[in-house]
Formats: sequence, C-alpha cells, structure tokens
Amino acid sequence: MPSLPLVSIVTPVYNGELYLRECIESVLAQTYSCWEYIIVNNCSADQTLTIAQEYARRDPRIRVCSNDTLLDIISNHNKAFSLISPASAYCKVVSADDWLFPECIDRMVALALSHPTIGIVGSYQLSGGTEKWYLRTYGLPYRSTVIPGREIGRKQLLGKLDVLGNPTSSLYRSDLVRSSDSFYPNSSAEADVSACFKYLRDTDFGFVHQVISFERLHHDRITTTSQAFNAYVGSKLNDLLTYGSSYLTPAEIASRTQDLLDDYYNFLAISAVNFRDREFWEYHRKRLQEAGHPFDRGRLTKAVCMKLADLLFNPKETVERVLRRRLRRTTGDAVGNSDTGLDNS
Repeated sequence: MPSLPLVSIVTPVYNGELYLRECIESVLAQTYSCWEYIIVNNCSADQTLTIAQEYARRDPRIRVCSNDTLLDIISNHNKAFSLISPASAYCKVVSADDWLFPECIDRMVALALSHPTIGIVGSYQLSGGTEKWYLRTYGLPYRSTVIPGREIGRKQLLGKLDVLGNPTSSLYRSDLVRSSDSFYPNSSAEADVSACFKYLRDTDFGFVHQVISFERLHHDRITTTSQAFNAYVGSKLNDLLTYGSSYLTPAEIASRTQDLLDDYYNFLAISAVNFRDREFWEYHRKRLQEAGHPFDRGRLTKAVCMKLADLLFNPKETVERVLRRRLRRTTGDAVGNSDTGLDNS
C-alpha cells in the first residue's frame, strides 16, 4: 500500500490562549494521520507558548517556533509557510481561533490526489459566534468539484461567486507554497485571496461540498478591523488591477472597475454622513492610491448628495436603518459576514 502524502498544517498565532487548545485538539482528531503541525508563536504575551509547547511534548509531529520580534499578520503567515517540510505535498492553514472537523484533511487530500492538476482545494465552512451562524462560500453548483482555475478566478473577480480565501477552509499544494518567499503576495489582510488569484492562473481548483471546518466569529480578529474600514472593496480593486488581465478582457476589467468604484464611493458617502475620523479617511485615500484610482472628491460629493437625498425622501427606510445599526451595537453583531478567515496573528 503506497504511503500517504505528508500534509503540513500551520497555525500562526498571537495571544491565542483562549481558543488554541480547541484548535490543536481538532488537528489531533483528524482521521488523516500523515501530517506535521507547525505552530508559530508571534511574541504572545499570554499562555499561547506554554499551551503549544505542552502539546509538542505529547506528539512529535507538533513543532513550535517563536518569533524574536513581532511580525504583522501576513509576514507571520509567510514565516509559517517557510517552515514547512521539503517533503510536504500539501499545506493546510488552521487559524488559532478556528478548528477542523475530523475528516477535513482526509477529504481534501483525497480530492487533490484524484486530480493532480488541482492547486487549491476549497470547502464549505461554518462561521459563528454568539447568535450569528452562517455558511461561507456561494455560487458553485453542487456537481462542480474540479474547475479550471481561470474559470474560478474569472467568476470571482466579476463577483459572480465567492469561494476563494478562507484559509481554514482551504488546502494548498505545497510546491506552490514553496515557489515564493511570500506565498501571500501582499501586505493586505485579504492577501490569502490574492494568493488564490496568483496561483489559479496555472492550476485547477477543487471543492469539497461539505462543511469540514469552523471559523469562530469574535471581535478580537483582524477580520473585524477589515469590516470596520471595509477593506474588502479596496482589496477587490487591487486584485482586479494586479490579476485581472489573466482572467478578464479589457472591456470586462473596465466595467468591473467602475462597478467596484461605485460601490466604494457609496460606502464612503455613508461614512461621510456618519462623520468617520481622520484615520478612516487616510486609510481609504491610501487604498485608492494603491489601486490606481486616487481619491476623487467630486465623486464623493456626488455620492453624498445622492445618499442625503435617499435619506430625505425615504424616511421610513432611514429610521429602520438607524434602528438596525443601534441593534447591532447593543447585541455585538458587528462581526457580520467576512471575506477572509485570517485571525489577528
């Protein structure tokens, strides 16, 4: 019987003592047994290192590394990727506040092995916290298990589906991870999505139509910060600028750019009405500049006028929005839907 391929599991973690045990236990409970587990402690000030070392003493497949200096979240993930074994065939991220269902790696590896052209495998993911629960990803027909990477990238860029990113629900082929010093190719919190666009140009995409991982929603996550600043639309513009030519026609890129800019300025108009602070505006000026579309004050003014007119002539809807916002603040439901699974590590 042929030996199973080695899977490198990585957990970059910063101050993760609250959920780390549950995360590690989910790895130990996997039905797939041929793995190494690398936990990268990012200068945590809590019991993270103690917990990780405790498990490493119990199981030789677990290795703990500690950074000498605090790294930003993307640099810490890329550090973890750099530590995987040269013999590794596949790489699996498990965020420190998430966990895997027992058959997760088994099912993902089985699909990847059945089609060697697959570079990235995705799956459904349960996301939840307090009273909010939902499934991640949409738009992929049930019978679609192996799809050309360029088809997936094209539809994702056009906003017709959402299956990329979500590190805890994804499996990467290790040769892709080893092909660059920075598998996550930029410094944004949504760099995991960018990596998918980068590597799906030359590989296929596999999808397991089962819920095999869990993402914990809570406020101490980088995703919460991304939502507060709505970092996603800026990242979509950057990905379109960087990778669009590999997936879309020039006309499609131009049309999609205008759609995203409309969304962006509608969001900024709402933010202007809500008197967001200087930090917020500096952040978005920088993101628009990076995306090749410098901040347009005239476009914002137009969007604000349209938003004020909407508020004025639709008083019932305006009151309902205020009540919904107030309810979210009191129930702590601000985490909402997210486009990335990266935790604050």
